[in-house]
Amino acid sequence: MNTLVGTGVALVTPFNNELNVDHDALSNIVKFNIDNGTNYLVISGTTGESGTITRQEKLNIIATVKKANAGKLPLVLGIGGNNTAAVIEEIKSTDLSDFAAILSVAPYYSKPTEEGFYQHFKAISLACPIPIILYNVPGRTAKNMLPETTLRLARDFENIVAVKEAGNNQQQYLELLKDKPEDFLIISGDDDLALGVALAGGSGVISVLGQAFPKDFSKMIQLGLEGKADEAYQLHKKFMEITNLIFEENNPAGIKAVFEALGLCQDTVRLPLVPATKDLKRRISNYVKQY
Repeated sequence: MNTLVGTGVALVTPFNNELNVDHDALSNIVKFNIDNGTNYLVISGTTGESGTITRQEKLNIIATVKKANAGKLPLVLGIGGNNTAAVIEEIKSTDLSDFAAILSVAPYYSKPTEEGFYQHFKAISLACPIPIILYNVPGRTAKNMLPETTLRLARDFENIVAVKEAGNNQQQYLELLKDKPEDFLIISGDDDLALGVALAGGSGVISVLGQAFPKDFSKMIQLGLEGKADEAYQLHKKFMEITNLIFEENNPAGIKAVFEALGLCQDTVRLPLVPATKDLKRRISNYVKQY
């Protein structure tokens, strides 16, 4: 799956003041990433506020991204949840012909056992006609999917091709990299650890920050994939402050504040999220100006 190597970005869903999807801003963000070196686009992940998007809005967002992308970059679609039957129903009722893969989050809230994780993703694998990226994000799901479960799934199902690992746990990345099947991709879901994962043998990142600074961020990851640590860490150091800032309150309020400072979209988010505080927006704006 060379299409999923490098820098993928978890696209935001821009809203206007009435909290409707701002499709013009979304198109501009897509084109901005195409023009500046992003390798693939992820629709309807956590950063896209998938939890507060309706089914019809999701379909409209897909249409906008596909039109703006015009076949230039591979597309990944978020389809996941803690109701296995509902996830399978969405897979079966969605036209997946233009997507390289789906990104499917580990079940949240329910806190399944490791066998529960396995059976959930087995059922999704058997129903899904395209490749699957597992998404482990215990800070949001309240339960860590252990490396042995991820690797068991990787070995047992050909269409489970990658994991977006976002546990912010360096040791867990190394365990996955040590024991993974040769063609299985370990993709960082942690912007702060992404370069280290690439240097250790990972396949890149699905990034929040990368969509706002795609040229330098994707260059940093590419240098990491090539083992050019010294050059890569010079870019990494530039991103340390802003990486902390965008996650200081909540995601995606932080990254939307960056986009507002760049003039690409408003910082509006849907409840229960709220926009970044004035103080955080000021610090983000100062960083963007200096950058």
